[in-house]
Amino acid sequence: MATQNDLFKKVISHAKEYGFVFPSSEIYDGLSAVYDYGQNGAALKNNIKNYWWRAMVQLHDNIVGIDAAIFMHPTTWKASGHVDAFNDPLIDNKDSKKRYRADVLVEDYCGKLEVKIEKEVTKAARRFGEAFDKEQFLATNPRVVGYQEKIDGILKRLGQSLEKEDLADVKNLIEELEIACPESGSRNWTDVKQFNLMFGTKLGASADSAMDLYLRPETAQGIFVNFLNVQKTGRMKVPFGIAQIGKAFRNEIVARQFIFRMREFEQMEMQFFIPPGTQKEWYEKWKDTRLNWHKSLGLGEENYRFHDHEKLAHYADAASDIEFKFPFGFKELEGIHSRTDFDLGSHEEFSGKKLQYFDPERNENYVPYVVETSIGLDRMFLAVFSKSLQEETLEDGSSRTVLKLPAVLAPTQVAILPLVKKDGLPDLARKIQNDLKWNYAVNYDEKDAVGRRYRRQDALGTPYCITVDHQSLEDQTVTLRDRDSMQQERIAVDQLDRFLDEKLNPKYWLQKI
Repeated sequence: MATQNDLFKKVISHAKEYGFVFPSSEIYDGLSAVYDYGQNGAALKNNIKNYWWRAMVQLHDNIVGIDAAIFMHPTTWKASGHVDAFNDPLIDNKDSKKRYRADVLVEDYCGKLEVKIEKEVTKAARRFGEAFDKEQFLATNPRVVGYQEKIDGILKRLGQSLEKEDLADVKNLIEELEIACPESGSRNWTDVKQFNLMFGTKLGASADSAMDLYLRPETAQGIFVNFLNVQKTGRMKVPFGIAQIGKAFRNEIVARQFIFRMREFEQMEMQFFIPPGTQKEWYEKWKDTRLNWHKSLGLGEENYRFHDHEKLAHYADAASDIEFKFPFGFKELEGIHSRTDFDLGSHEEFSGKKLQYFDPERNENYVPYVVETSIGLDRMFLAVFSKSLQEETLEDGSSRTVLKLPAVLAPTQVAILPLVKKDGLPDLARKIQNDLKWNYAVNYDEKDAVGRRYRRQDALGTPYCITVDHQSLEDQTVTLRDRDSMQQERIAVDQLDRFLDEKLNPKYWLQKI
């Protein structure tokens, strides 16, 4: 049976081989934790953005979108707390000279305990068959309960130590758990230190007068500083939201796991402005709404779970992550945070400008509270890609590699294949391509035998193949092949658009929310 590590290696190699993700500047040996999206990766990424934007902006009449600059006035980051508090706890192994995030070492230790729980569940499920009650087993099996209590205790202590900035206790915890360096196997650790993650740069031509700037470490502050601009020009009434998709930059010391943790990445964020005192209900509402958006893609409900934060950021009164089951275990995919009035209040204080809203229903001015939904676009890409990549053994004993992407997100939605390159088949195939390309991402493929072309389109994630054969010239029907079931059916050329619309139009996917 393939290990998680083997599966992840397959994901990385498939992403490169089929034009999804390349190491950045690879001809110069690349740049650590920086990646380029290839032709298919860029298309998949854009489709994810579009699916999010439609759900968040187009379908809500009280949410609008902006695109703020990457460079911001440096005081922005003082006000937001990033200059003083945007740190990771780092620890070095004295033997391997490798540097690690102390909290990640502890979380990975807990991840191994979770794997043990899963193994116990799998064994029990095999033993009891259909009579197996997973919930009851998790709650009553002494070994599983022991593992879970250990995980909860460790994470609670870690959260409390980080909140109090008791870095000595974080080191104590690593030593008590006997966590070894993954590289050297040694437990010879330095003290834990804080490290600021922002990239610094300069603005101005002369070294003397240049202003110190930062590349933004998150996109949210561009929304907060534009709160009044958007509210007034859009005549927005609280509650309302501002959404944004954009690049952010973090000097991750322990960037790893392919595109899961990068130094240059993209975020899809929405800040929802609400009256003080209503944050609890809006926080719960957005948790449900966002989970339903993820579920609408059909990647399996069992692959999602909420993880409520033990350690809250300095600005939050509630925070939860939607975690996804990546090839390396459950990890954060999206964060939902109740940020109170910290952001607008802090910018009001540092800028000296009023960032308040006059609420006609309450007949009062106030600084709105904020509920944030923030998803890493690259992580979303990895979640979709890794869960879709499958090896299947077919009835004849052969195998195929298939990328079962949600059809609404696929880079190529329809491939047009003339059976042979003669007898007028390419002419009809090109005509069908030209008709369909207005509404769908269409690819024309005439190289190799049709069976090999099917396999190639399977590996690219193309949901539908249309084969034009000699019968097509006689009766204007084609063979439509479904990627997932591999079923084929004859369909009239003039019915193709209606059939594909029902399968590929985002409208029918988003209605599931």
